[in-house]
This record gives sequence, C-alpha cells and structure tokens, in this order.
Amino acid sequence: MSIIKPFKGFRPPVDIVEKLASRPYDVLNSEEARVECEGNPYSLLHVTKAEIDLPAGTDEHSPEVYLQVVKNYNKFKDLGWLVKDEEEKLYIYAQSMNPTDANAKWQYGIVACAYSEDYVNKVIKKHELTRKDKEEDRMKHVRITNANVEPVFFAYPAVARIDEIVASVTAKKPIYDFIAKEDGFGHRFWVIDDKAMIAELVELFDKKVPAMYIADGHHRSAAAALVGQEKKEQNPHHTGKEEYNYFMTVIFPDNQLNVIDYNRVVKDLNGLTKEQFIKAVGESYELTDMGTDIYKPAKLHEHSMYLDGHWYKMTAKPGTYNDNDPIGVLDVTILSNLVLDKVLGIKDLRTDKRIDFVGGIRGLGELKRRVDSGEMKVAFALYPVSMKQIIDIADTGNIMPPKTTWFEPKLRSGLVIHELC
Repeated sequence: MSIIKPFKGFRPPVDIVEKLASRPYDVLNSEEARVECEGNPYSLLHVTKAEIDLPAGTDEHSPEVYLQVVKNYNKFKDLGWLVKDEEEKLYIYAQSMNPTDANAKWQYGIVACAYSEDYVNKVIKKHELTRKDKEEDRMKHVRITNANVEPVFFAYPAVARIDEIVASVTAKKPIYDFIAKEDGFGHRFWVIDDKAMIAELVELFDKKVPAMYIADGHHRSAAAALVGQEKKEQNPHHTGKEEYNYFMTVIFPDNQLNVIDYNRVVKDLNGLTKEQFIKAVGESYELTDMGTDIYKPAKLHEHSMYLDGHWYKMTAKPGTYNDNDPIGVLDVTILSNLVLDKVLGIKDLRTDKRIDFVGGIRGLGELKRRVDSGEMKVAFALYPVSMKQIIDIADTGNIMPPKTTWFEPKLRSGLVIHELC
C-alpha cells in the first residue's frame, strides 16, 4: 500500500474561499469562534465548532452540537460552498507569515491522503502523547461527517526531486491566494491534476520517504486512524482499498518548517523568597542579570527568566544535561528537571495548576505582561526545539514533554476536505 494517495477533494469556489477557510478548531475557544465568524455564514467554524450556532454556554461536547455539525456540513455541500473534484488529485498548500515581504519565506506542503495502517505500524511517527477524551471528540466529528474536515500537519525528510516537482507546479498561478485578516498570514493553493505527475509523487514517497512525522495534529491523526480501524472491523467485505483506510494530511519537507518556542509562566516561588529562589536556580545555571529589556535565548541550553522586573540569562552548567539522550538534550527537559521540579516542586506539567504555557507566537512581551500584572510570579523563555530533535525523538520511540513544540503558521481548515466514502 502506498504511503500517500490522491483523493477527490471537496473544495470551496474561489469567490468564497477566503471567507470559508478558518483557523483550526483547537486554536479558538467557543466564544472566540463565535466572534470571529460573526456575520460570516461561510466560515468553516460553523462545522468545526458548531456550538457557535447554538445558545451561548452550550457544552461543545453535547449531542446537540454533533447534530449541528452534520446539519451545517450538509448545508455547505447542498449550497455549493463545498464542491467535490471529479477525479482524484494531489494538491499543494503554501503558507507564509510575511506574505507581503518580497523576501518572504514560504513553506510548501503536499496535500494527500495517508494510510491509516501506517499510523498503527509507526511509519507515521508521533512525538506527543494523546488524551483519550480529545481522541474521542475528534472521532465523533469524523464519524458523523464521514470526513476529515481538517487536515493533519506532517513533515517528511526533504527529497530533491519532490522539491523540483513542487517548484514546477507553484511557478504557475495558484487556484487560491489570500492573506488571512485575523493574523496576516498568506495562504496559496494549487491543484495537481497531471496523472503522470501524481504517479511520480506517489512513487517518490514510496521509495524515498522512509517515514512521515506528525508535526501538529496528534489527536486528529489518532482519531482518523481509529475511525478507519472501526470501519474496517464493521465491513465484512473489507478489501483495504476503501477510502476510509486513509486520512487527509498536508506534508511539508522538514527543512522548510518553522518551530517556535513554547514558554512557561509560574504562579509562585514555592515558598521561597526572590533571593532564595535565585540562589537555588544558580546551583544549576550561570545567571546573568540582563536588566529590564526583554532578553531572548540565543542558543541551545540557554533560557531567559523574567522575575521582579528583570530579565536573566540562564546558561545550564555542564554536567546538568545529557546531549546524547534525545529527551535529555531538550531545553524543556533541562528546565523541568533543574527548576520546575527541583526548585518549584512542579512534578506534573499536565496537571499542576501553578504553571501555564505561552506559545512563542505571542512574543516574550506576553510573559512580561503576565508577571507584571501579578497573575504570575516568574516566567521562563526557551530556545525552540529543532526539526532534527523532533525526528530523533520520534525515531527512537520517545515522547516529548508536554507543550514543547509550536508550529506556525497553522493550517487553515476548509481549503480541501476528504470524505471517507
């Protein structure tokens, strides 16, 4: 079975794509989604977060919401807001955080279906744990729509010939080309309908790509694979070629992706005075007071700390970390072991209410704001992990600590949808 396959996508007409394409379901809470698509009936948030069409305060996991999902999804198709391609195709989706800059960096992903069994057999590799409640929520969404409404964000080791093919396609005018008003990020989309080109891309992935890596969307991947397994078990005439054996992905070469920092803020100093805390941290780090100007970590094993109006450069002392361990080399691990656990008594990042996490897309000014407001006592900024570190962890079967990776830009939902039949 091929590692990727083309599919007959459901896509919006060009004149409404900018209004229909939405941010992912897990980027916005219900009220934010309600505000974001106010006055916009085309927004795919009506499908991915259908509670916005029910009374405020409706539980997003209630049966009424899932019924509304089906109603809205069918409406989008009935009104021609989503139209099915007549033949199986591959697609290319490009994104940029600075689309108006003449020297803007773009990342180009191939939109294709991945084989569900490859998730089970670990050809599709993960680096995060998933939660059963979140898996079940996404599984319900896939079951009731019988579709992968939102894609999963994958990476693969770059292949020169694949890059050449993508470049030949993207040299032409895209089908969709817009800048999202919410964040100013650019989105472009091409359709590959040349059958020989599609066949070559499928063959290249089979022969040149040993594995694919989940960058963002671990719960969507797990849900899609599990629903595929369910349908397999429910079908006495299963052949392995059914569309439910596959789920929709956007697969980017690893050398184009942008991983940004994922930072931490903590409510208290675990009963220590400022002086006692700094002394305790100094046992494991070389500390340098950088003054009141924001200081961003410049290299691996360097963090920055914001405390009582001052920024500190934190350089982990030799011997406090293990660069030969794919988990031990991570700055999130070093900070967790040497400060969060040892000094602040935070044992479980997933459950401890004293700690919160701030994506680097919000800037280090957000860390300063939350400490200065009195909401938090201390903040830590980290040097971002690399794609190599992510791949090393996935290849060795390890799992990253919680809240380690943050990818930007996020994939827009609604540019294409994959149905399971």
